[in-house]
Amino acid sequence: MDPTKTINVMVILGTRPEAIKLAPVILELKERTETTPVVVATAQHREMLDQVLDIFHIRPDIDLDLMIPDQTLFDVTGNAIKSFEKVMQKTTPDVILVQGDTTTSFIGALAGFYNKIPIGHVEAGLRTGNKYFPFPEEINRKMVSVLTDYHFAPTAGNRQNLLNEGVSPDNIFITGNTVIDALLMTVKKPPKQEVVIRSDYQRLILITAHRRENFGQPMKNICQSIRQMAEDNPHFHFVYPVHLNQHVQKPVQRYLTNLPNVQLLSPLDYHTFVNLMSKADIILTDSGGIQEEGPSLGKPVLVLRNETERPEAVEAGTVKIVGTDRETIISETLRLLNYPDAYQKMAQAQNPYGDGKASKRIVDLLIEKL
Repeated sequence: MDPTKTINVMVILGTRPEAIKLAPVILELKERTETTPVVVATAQHREMLDQVLDIFHIRPDIDLDLMIPDQTLFDVTGNAIKSFEKVMQKTTPDVILVQGDTTTSFIGALAGFYNKIPIGHVEAGLRTGNKYFPFPEEINRKMVSVLTDYHFAPTAGNRQNLLNEGVSPDNIFITGNTVIDALLMTVKKPPKQEVVIRSDYQRLILITAHRRENFGQPMKNICQSIRQMAEDNPHFHFVYPVHLNQHVQKPVQRYLTNLPNVQLLSPLDYHTFVNLMSKADIILTDSGGIQEEGPSLGKPVLVLRNETERPEAVEAGTVKIVGTDRETIISETLRLLNYPDAYQKMAQAQNPYGDGKASKRIVDLLIEKL
């Protein structure tokens, strides 16, 4: 490459988690004289994506605006691949950055491969070993890995996963996770809005649950466990920002309305949510990113899944997998809330996901390699 030419970096994102984890990378790319970012949004999650980009003052250079009501994976996949074909041929990037395990990241990497453009994968090497948990994320990230030239792995464990799959060690770089960069940037600033919590509650439990594999009976179990805990413990306060998907909305509305100590909210912007996490005593979630963010704030996290692609937090003791069995959720939550020693053991465990400098490492590596 001509040393006088800046590196044209196409950054592809479409969902809220991608925007959170790529925002610090985009801001770092903008600060460097050697790189020119081109941000391409699929808007796989329109409203939640825009909220995050606004917080970091990022505007997509190209907005494909692919979201349609009640879209399926077939809709996203088919619409995205044709759109990427036109965009990549027009902009001719030197490298493409995708993040994580969404359909946007997989199709973006595939389109890059079709155009023979190098691929960088942010948050590479996460695995559960079960192709249907999480669905479709486990297979998305494995297929992205096959297409990737530069694997930016958050941890040594992620690196080992890639080595086990035959990836050359020369192409794997341990960087930490960019979600910590985003979290530390955000938590320092007062939010524009704040969730009002009554001061007479003794404990605050924050809940998020939205994953596809939890649709149906697992989601009912989660809601029923929250209802029972709320009824039995009126001095505890449960706050649940509810995903817009109807598979989540219906059981939540059925089991969790009209309870005085259960506060159901519309999805929160990232800044407000980080502020709420900082106030919570514990977090119940099936999210991936919160397993990294919660421990960074000293919050014990109970994972409402049977597997996790983030075993480092489990091994460190900051996270515990509790699954979706109703009685297990209740017993493990109450154990933390009622036994200070158990709570402090999780709250004070060391976060394994980095120091907030992952984005700088990633951009340094791109400049070095290109």
